[in-house]
Amino acid sequence: MKIKQSYNNIVNVLKIFWKLDRVLVLVCIFNALIDSSIPYIEIYLSAYVLDGLAAGIPFQNFLKTVCLVLLGILALKILRAYLEKLSAVHGALCYINFDMLLAQRTLVMDYELLDSPKVNDINARIRNDHNWGSGFYSIIYQLPMLATSLINLLLAIIILVPLFMENNLLADGYALIVMLLFLAVCVFYTAFSAKKRKEMHAFMDKSNEGYRYVSYYLFNRHTYKQGMDIRIFGGQKLIEEHIRGEEENHDKWIKATTSNRCQNGLVNGFSTGLLQVAAYLFVALKAFGGALSVGSLVKYATVIYQFSCALSMVFVMFSEFALSAKRQQSTLDYINVADVLPKGTIPVDKRGFCDIRDNDYEIELRNVSFKYPGSDNWSLRNVSLKLHVGEHLAIVGMNGSGKTTLIKLLCRLYDPTEGEILLNGVDIRKYDYQEYMSLFSVVFQDFKLFAFRLGENVAAAAEYDKEKVVNCLKKAGLGERLDSMEQGTDTYLYNEYGEEGVEISGGEAQKIALARALYKDAPFVVLDEPTAALDPIAEYDIYKRFNELVENKTAIYISHRLSSCRFCDDIAVFHEGEMIQRGSHEKLLAEKGSKYYELWNAQAQYYVSEVS
Repeated sequence: MKIKQSYNNIVNVLKIFWKLDRVLVLVCIFNALIDSSIPYIEIYLSAYVLDGLAAGIPFQNFLKTVCLVLLGILALKILRAYLEKLSAVHGALCYINFDMLLAQRTLVMDYELLDSPKVNDINARIRNDHNWGSGFYSIIYQLPMLATSLINLLLAIIILVPLFMENNLLADGYALIVMLLFLAVCVFYTAFSAKKRKEMHAFMDKSNEGYRYVSYYLFNRHTYKQGMDIRIFGGQKLIEEHIRGEEENHDKWIKATTSNRCQNGLVNGFSTGLLQVAAYLFVALKAFGGALSVGSLVKYATVIYQFSCALSMVFVMFSEFALSAKRQQSTLDYINVADVLPKGTIPVDKRGFCDIRDNDYEIELRNVSFKYPGSDNWSLRNVSLKLHVGEHLAIVGMNGSGKTTLIKLLCRLYDPTEGEILLNGVDIRKYDYQEYMSLFSVVFQDFKLFAFRLGENVAAAAEYDKEKVVNCLKKAGLGERLDSMEQGTDTYLYNEYGEEGVEISGGEAQKIALARALYKDAPFVVLDEPTAALDPIAEYDIYKRFNELVENKTAIYISHRLSSCRFCDDIAVFHEGEMIQRGSHEKLLAEKGSKYYELWNAQAQYYVSEVS
């Protein structure tokens, strides 16, 4: 690791530190000043007393000064204790702020980036960087120690400078030898430490990811839901085999890193010890020659010891801090990932484009093709279709035909690789991104609910219209279940945050997701397999009330079950990323040998009675 790069890494980390919690940074600095100052105040006090006693001055004459200094030290220690309390509180807050920093970037990052090879690589680096040394958390621990050692060293140098200046001691050959030895040892150890730090960095990079990931994931990240599968299928043995298979490599890694640290520590101890012996000998010779008083001898001897300890600690902490700072580059890369989607500026309700008052929106796809980031395969190819205001379109097709991908493009989770999507004749990339997103209510096939209150899940907000939430839940078919909940819309879902949480079935979760889409009351409603987890009766009820649920909104309905699409005005058939048919159920079924005809007849045995 180059010195310049180490410096840049440290500066960048300190900037994050300052941004997250300035109070903690200032507390660290003041703590370092107090921790470093108290020993030297005590050293000067001891030298003062010894020189006074050696000069024959009665102790009572300087007792007042001694008491005042001791009271000052006591005050500094009390202040230190208070600052330590602040440090503990703000340190905990800093942990939270750091997690929030990453979480906030994740929440606002373009969705297209979340599953891109670039971001996946950064996430893998973050996981690797944070596993072995606790990541940013080690920085919070190391910064006070580094600051203390630096200030301690600086104070020691300031105090020792007069020792070499008194009586032209620089002209003394022994003094020159000591200084040259000091410089030589510093240069040697700096180079040696840099080499060992580079080796340590390489060890960390080559450490077996499998062992650490398996251990971390299985023992920290699995949930009680995964616990069911582990027990039913006897997954304990599989887990143990994965961990044991990595133990040999992990042991080699431990031995290599331990050896590295031992070598570094041995050279560090030898270097500082050599300096300490030489300096002590130098002070002793000067004292023997009468150049130093008894107090000065004690002062300089003790300061030299402080200097040796501080020098050793500076080398160690700078190496550790620089390595930890380097490990935060992955975090910085994640935070600074540039968004890729144009955000636009045109408001969606601008006159001449659309009128938000009557949901006068029309969507058109023109020769849209799309590849997922990092993929060479087309998920959609040359798709063109127009969706008129208030129209209900069903999209059908086999798995992997591009149905859900089309919805992601319409909602601007991704932008087309080729072609364009228009809203009332204007490329959707020109509209304000957040305003455009507000036009869609979507129930995705793999939707997620939060372990928050029921009402918060439906409204996707902490503050909401309770009556509207209840109405949406009843429309979605969850009325009876809601009535059985003692806390009503304040009921927590799941029990991740408390025993009062309730477990809900897959079908109930799907109804809540549908209620969430209804609550948003957006002009476009998209339902991607909205009844997959529902029982036949609940599914039939949703179908029967589909027009009532979506009202006059423009709706897109995706399903594998062709019988459930007959209530839609129009049906689009997708196959291998292309739209190959479009029309009413009767029209498509009349096209003998078509894909729709094939799919319908393949499923006909399940709903023969429904065929007209």
